[in-house]
Amino acid sequence: MKQKLRPLEVFMNLLFFVCGLIAVVFVLFISIYLIVSGLPAIREIGLVDFLFGTEWASTAAEPKFGILPFILTSIYGTAGAIVLGVPVGFMTAVFLAKVAPPRLASLVRPAVDLLAGIPSVVYGLIGMMVLVPAVRVAFHLARRAPSLFCAILVLAVMILPSIISVSETALKAVPKEYEEASLALGATHIETVFRVSVPAASSGIAASIVLGIGRAIGEAMAVIMVAGNVANMPGLFQSVRFLTTAVSSEMAYASGLQRQALFSIALVLFLFIMLINIVLNTLLKRKKG
Repeated sequence: MKQKLRPLEVFMNLLFFVCGLIAVVFVLFISIYLIVSGLPAIREIGLVDFLFGTEWASTAAEPKFGILPFILTSIYGTAGAIVLGVPVGFMTAVFLAKVAPPRLASLVRPAVDLLAGIPSVVYGLIGMMVLVPAVRVAFHLARRAPSLFCAILVLAVMILPSIISVSETALKAVPKEYEEASLALGATHIETVFRVSVPAASSGIAASIVLGIGRAIGEAMAVIMVAGNVANMPGLFQSVRFLTTAVSSEMAYASGLQRQALFSIALVLFLFIMLINIVLNTLLKRKKG
């Protein structure tokens, strides 16, 4: 016999449904708006010329709208940030969840939370005033200039809070019985952590990496201050422009085809993030299966 729901339960179920529906509606609205706004420029410029063109000169007498430098810069910058940030964030999460004494963990955890709360413009300011000159001195560069390398370092720091917090939560959610069984079989504490706890929390750790990738790809303010915002093909110590900074730096004064091209860049960025999420979620489902 089916149990009758009380009015409060009916109301809460309806509220949850409405909240979920609002989230879906917002995603659909953003998707439709970007498609409608971005496709006209792609049709006029040409898909191949737009995606694989190597020159961006939106304000020239004969404007050119090639975004390949922006795409490659975003890929290289995000990949570099992940390569540097994921190991540090993962090991910090393991330390906080499984290794650190409670008193020490209570000191480190607020510092991680503070990193998440620092505005991106502050990261950019510190990077511009401290990191950029330090890189010039360390690598004996001819001039003090923002570069892709500086952007990678700043992004690597900015993604740490997401990776650490989510990974730590996933590691703490692993049932104690798993670890106790491993220790009872003669494994050391560190072996138990990396052979039992980490595999059991792999989905949460992977989710933290996805969040880190999203933060790295979508960052604009800090990147524009340390990367130079110049439409060059990517070079490690060369001033470059990311997809996000290409939109934010020109949207205020853009008009006509230039404005439509910026919406097209936003559409490419949106599709890029969606593709990464789909690929990672597919890999996680296959691993679970």
